[in-house]
Amino acid sequence: MTKVLVSGATGTIGRPLVNQLKDAGADVRTVTRQLTEPAALRAALEGVEAMFLLWPFASAEGAREVLELIGARRVVYLSSAAARPHEVEIERLIAGTAREWTVLRPHAFAANTLRWAGQVRAGVVRQPRGDAAFSPIHERDVAAVAVRALLEEGHHGAIYTLTGPRPLTQRRQAQAIGAAIGRPVRWEEEPAQEARQRLLGLGWPAPAVEGMLRALSEPAPATQTVREITGAPASTFETWASEHAADFLATMRAARIHAYGDASVITLEETPVPRPGPGQVLIKVAATSFNPSEAGLRMGLLQDVLGLTLPHTLGWDVAGTVVTGAGDFAPGDHVIGLIDGAAAEYAIAEASMLARAPQRIALAQAAAVPVAGLTAWQAVFEHARIGRGSRVLINGAGGGVGLFAVQLARHAGAHVVATAGPRSAAAVRALGADEVVDYTSAPLPGGNDVLINLVADVPASVTRLAERFVSITRPIEHPRAVHFVARNDPGQLAELVALIDKGVVGVQADVRPLQALAELHRAAERGLVRGKVIVKVET
Repeated sequence: MTKVLVSGATGTIGRPLVNQLKDAGADVRTVTRQLTEPAALRAALEGVEAMFLLWPFASAEGAREVLELIGARRVVYLSSAAARPHEVEIERLIAGTAREWTVLRPHAFAANTLRWAGQVRAGVVRQPRGDAAFSPIHERDVAAVAVRALLEEGHHGAIYTLTGPRPLTQRRQAQAIGAAIGRPVRWEEEPAQEARQRLLGLGWPAPAVEGMLRALSEPAPATQTVREITGAPASTFETWASEHAADFLATMRAARIHAYGDASVITLEETPVPRPGPGQVLIKVAATSFNPSEAGLRMGLLQDVLGLTLPHTLGWDVAGTVVTGAGDFAPGDHVIGLIDGAAAEYAIAEASMLARAPQRIALAQAAAVPVAGLTAWQAVFEHARIGRGSRVLINGAGGGVGLFAVQLARHAGAHVVATAGPRSAAAVRALGADEVVDYTSAPLPGGNDVLINLVADVPASVTRLAERFVSITRPIEHPRAVHFVARNDPGQLAELVALIDKGVVGVQADVRPLQALAELHRAAERGLVRGKVIVKVET
């Protein structure tokens, strides 16, 4: 196992570099402020075979002493394509002391556009020379090349110029950021003299200002070095922008509760965009959905079950687009899942708990699937164990879960008897129910193998209607009855998505906007909501 020391480990390049080195099996040590403290650096270098050097100063003063301590080891130095005098001097010193050395000269980092964040939030980026084109490089690609140079043979004496895959004007970069965050971003040209005075006023040294303006006027062709060294193409700026959308988005709209109570406790407010952790993805939410049990959550009836901390963002179902990828999901992928906090413009989720969204239906419509679909799947296949020739009575087939349960039971080969009110009967029949019983005017039929109960009011007489019972609301008092709460199962969700894409299962849902969520809760409490309702977040 190669022991590698990384300086600047908490910086833009250092963070992905440390992660990639560990993934490659290296024994990684880090050094930050101790770089110019001889005793601390000497201790950190004990047993180290290779070092990644990021020199954090604008001069080469003190570099000789540090490099003498590093000694005859393999060194990978992060220089820059500008090759400023102090960088050239450090390159010369490394070549004279290191056993093996490699110099990385990246062009402009894509991360430099984070300086525009405040202007991006305002919708207008005002900078000089919008038509200046260069190839911004993703910090992850710089790290990937560094890993190869640190751990592999064959890079001694190389000076690698690193860029992104293609030139992109600054104007197009701003537009790409806007596309990533889902908000229009306009470019406004700033005269060079005005930019010069602004930067000097911010404390930039005059040579740095002139160097920056000069660099914007010089052509910067793309290189293929990243692909040549790593075997994979350099990431596009659009990919970088998608992965860093949260860094440009200070806040988002979210439907939250700060206290338990009636629907008036739901507020639509600005809240910080969540930042995904390891193994998590950031999702730009297209839609969530309303589930009747969320009214109970809002009223505080599920405190003991869920253990929520207030304030809490509502929404369990999510359908949206991956912004920051993880696991099997990359930016741009459409996903669905059962999560917390989906009633917002952005949400985070464990990548392992998501499934790819169905392609046959609109992305927003797919928000109807996770909670209702998983509940129906587990009721039909796990607990009712319905098979070909079974006779199943689905009580409450017109609700969100019922619409999926009818189709899944029919797909399993059962004879489906469904109860529904006059408003839902036609929809239930269209989804494949063999018999539809109007529960408002007719008794529930008996002679069933299994009864799946999806309604809150369960009369004791239902125990005479079937041999086995499954309920998702109140327990049914019977020795062959099962009461369950659906669990999150992305594998089952993926199977359900496959049936949707094959046309076996259809998705029906009404649509309401996020700002109408409180009114939707009120309507549900008055019994005015039928079927499944999605809550559209994207405008």
